[in-house]
Amino acid sequence: MRLSRGVIQFGLAAMLGSLCFSAEAQQPNRVHRIGYLSPAASLNGSPAIESFRQGLKALGYVEGENIVIEWRFAKGDAAKFRGFAAELVGLKVDCIVTTGIPAIRSAKQATSTIPIVMNVGDDPVQMGLITNLSRPESNITGFTNIAAELAGKRLELLKDAFPKIYRVGHLWGGMTGAAHFREIETPARALRIQLQRLEVKEPGDLANAFRIAGKDADALILVGSGWLGSHRAQIVDLAAKTRLPVMYTQRQFVVEGGLMSYAADLFDQSRRAALYVDRILKGAKPADLPVEQPTKFELMINLKTAKQLGVTIPQNVLARADRVIK
Repeated sequence: MRLSRGVIQFGLAAMLGSLCFSAEAQQPNRVHRIGYLSPAASLNGSPAIESFRQGLKALGYVEGENIVIEWRFAKGDAAKFRGFAAELVGLKVDCIVTTGIPAIRSAKQATSTIPIVMNVGDDPVQMGLITNLSRPESNITGFTNIAAELAGKRLELLKDAFPKIYRVGHLWGGMTGAAHFREIETPARALRIQLQRLEVKEPGDLANAFRIAGKDADALILVGSGWLGSHRAQIVDLAAKTRLPVMYTQRQFVVEGGLMSYAADLFDQSRRAALYVDRILKGAKPADLPVEQPTKFELMINLKTAKQLGVTIPQNVLARADRVIK
C-alpha cells in the first residue's frame, strides 16, 4: 500500500507536533535565580530591599514560583562579600544585585560573565568598575547615587537653613569626596561661602577633623560614601559633641541621628534595579545598558537632633523636606 505525499507530510507534522507538545509538557516555566549582596543585617528593616522586591512583584515575579533570590547579608562586615560572591557564582545565578562598593568589587572579582546590577554611592568610573556610564562595556551596569547638581544643592539648602554661616567644612574620604569638593567650589563662591577642606584617610582621623571643624567652621558637609559609611555611629556622635550643623550626603546618617541630608532617592533606584534585572533575564546585555544617575532626590531633616543642638530649622526649609523625623 502506497501513501500519498500529502498523507506522509501530515503524519510527520502530527508526529513533530506531538513531540513538541510532549517536550513542553515536561519542561516547566523556568525559575530564574538571582543573587543579592547586601551590607544589611537581614531582610527585615531594609526599605531599599523591600522596594526592590516590590519592583520585581510589579513586573510579575513571584518569589518561590518564577524567581528565587539568594540573599547574602554581610551585617556590616564587608569582608564577608568575597565568600558570598563566590557562593553565588557556584550556584550559577542568572544575575547578581549588589549594594555598595565592597559588594560590587567582590562580585566583579568573582565573575566576568554573570550580569551584575549595582547600586553604588561612588562614581563607578573613578572607582575603576566600568569604563563609562553610557556604555559600561562589561558585565556590570546599574545605578550610581552621584549627580553633579547634588553638591551645589546641598550647600544651598544648608545656607537656607542657617543663613548666617560663612565658613563651611567639607569632610570626606576617598575619590568621590574630592569630586564633590570640585563640584561645590563654584556654588560656594556664588553664595559667598568659604570652604574648608577636611580629608580623612582612616577612622582615626575623624576625631581630629571634627575638632578642627568645630573650631574653625560654622557648619559641615560630610560626604558619607566609601568607608565613611561604615562609621555612621561614630560620625553622628562626633557631630553631636562638636555641636555643628551637618549636611550629609546619605539619608542613613539622619536616620541614625544626623541633622539633615539631601540625597538620591534610594528607594526609587531600588525599584528601578528590578527593571534592569527584568531586562537582563529577558536577554539584554549589561554592556548595552547605561548606568543611570539619580533623577529623584529627597531632603530629610531630624528635628530631634536640631533640638539637641539648640538650632532652629526655618519653616520654609521644613516645608521642602520629604521626610521630617520628630
